[in-house]
Amino acid sequence: MMSTIRLYLGRAYKELRGEILVLPSRTVVLLCCLILLLIPLMTSEPYTLRIFILASIFAIFAASWDLLSGFTGQMNLGHALFFGVAAYASALLNLHFGLPPWLTIPIGALAAVAAGLIIAVPCLRLRGPYLALATLAFPLILTGIVYAIPNITGGELGVSGIDRLSGSRTTDYYITVGLAIILGFIMWKITSSKTGLLFHAVREDEVAARASGINTTKYKLLAFSLSGLFAGVAGGLYAHFMRIAGPSTLELMLSFQAIIWTVFGGIGTIYGPIAGAFMLVPLTEYLRDAPGIIPEIRMLLVAIIVLLVLLFMPEGLVTRIRDKIEKVCPRCKLRNIATRKSCRICGAELG
Repeated sequence: MMSTIRLYLGRAYKELRGEILVLPSRTVVLLCCLILLLIPLMTSEPYTLRIFILASIFAIFAASWDLLSGFTGQMNLGHALFFGVAAYASALLNLHFGLPPWLTIPIGALAAVAAGLIIAVPCLRLRGPYLALATLAFPLILTGIVYAIPNITGGELGVSGIDRLSGSRTTDYYITVGLAIILGFIMWKITSSKTGLLFHAVREDEVAARASGINTTKYKLLAFSLSGLFAGVAGGLYAHFMRIAGPSTLELMLSFQAIIWTVFGGIGTIYGPIAGAFMLVPLTEYLRDAPGIIPEIRMLLVAIIVLLVLLFMPEGLVTRIRDKIEKVCPRCKLRNIATRKSCRICGAELG
């Protein structure tokens, strides 16, 4: 028994050393995940845990936008549609049918997938600003529907009184942070796979990708569906944590916030939007409660920070830091620590 355990631990250590500890950026990500998991042991203050719970939910939401727009180039300005559809679906299923959160959240995510397909089908032939404007219209349409049937959706007040995500704030924290880590890793693996490579091809030159035999329609539909799935999980978590699903979950500002978090952290990376959300959401919340700072000044300070990062680091804060501590091999295109002289895989000289 002990020998089997040692064998598995040895394999896990080899995987950890060969895949994670070999690059500084991955090591930093691992340390950040461990710190997040240890925060409830360092403080049990409900407000602090609430901030990081919301940051985890919005990190999933921002990463899902990056999966669609950052990797396939399908600019979606109405990404809040997925979030709101899942939030309303989860809330209504819980309120009227008594389904528990662990069941309503996946169903709400599937409803968001359906919304993604509904958006994708009429938008397949649109590109650039035309696609962006078309996606912008769908949350507005759904908001109008919400106001038109208040008996079901609650109108301006929304749907309230639904079950909590769990019985305690600490459990809520571990559920949301754990899902942010797991779903972020899944999205990263998708983008680093063959599917992610084809997403890149669609983004760089859709005509050339189609001429090469790639079914671009299939992969754009897949991107919309996956993006809707992950954004839907975030919407369901938000509804059960806040215990309400209202028109605010469909607001255009929510879509723009996802774009800000993504561009701030680094578009086309998955971990960039997650880092952006974990930096900007707590910053905004703590500035809100800072003594002597009025709301307008708070928003101005956050805007200045974002603008400075975009001005001096247009590729994103996390991407800039990664490029400073790592090098890309000119032959095999794998990343290496910046202090290496030769590639760790192919042995090519690193400039």
